[in-house]
Amino acid sequence: MATGLFRLPSGAGRSLQRGHSLLELTVVMGVSGLLSLAGLSGLDAGRLELDAAQQELVESLDQAFVLARARGTNITLGLASGNDPNHLPIHLGRHVKWGKPARVPLPPGMKDPARADTRGEAHPTITVTPRRTATASLWFLNDGRDVLCMRLSNHGRIHLLRWSSSLRRWKRV
Repeated sequence: MATGLFRLPSGAGRSLQRGHSLLELTVVMGVSGLLSLAGLSGLDAGRLELDAAQQELVESLDQAFVLARARGTNITLGLASGNDPNHLPIHLGRHVKWGKPARVPLPPGMKDPARADTRGEAHPTITVTPRRTATASLWFLNDGRDVLCMRLSNHGRIHLLRWSSSLRRWKRV
């Protein structure tokens, strides 16, 4: 059979449509499984939970300010949960712990807090008022490597700092 300038051998059309063998498919699936397993082991659950805790703090404080303004009453925010309608619980992941590890220095310009340094809390709850003021607070949360420092001023301003163990320094969030 002649096509244009090229001559194809007889039966060539069938040989071009061959598939892959079961052995080749098994090897490819095994290699892709090993690569995906290696990629998943690189994920750090603690770091992801610390990121989630950071979002939880910011969003819960924003929600507390809105509720306090709407209801005209103080709203508390903290880890304790209960049936109090004026209390917003903060939920942390299981890898996130209170406190600042001893190996991590305090953020620049911060005086040594007596309780927050060891237990992670200067005030176990934060009270937010309808006039957008709050009890000043300092919370440290950590995942074993990185540390999140939340400072809340009396005027409801949130300052978040994050200690990066790989960079060995504090940075603003």
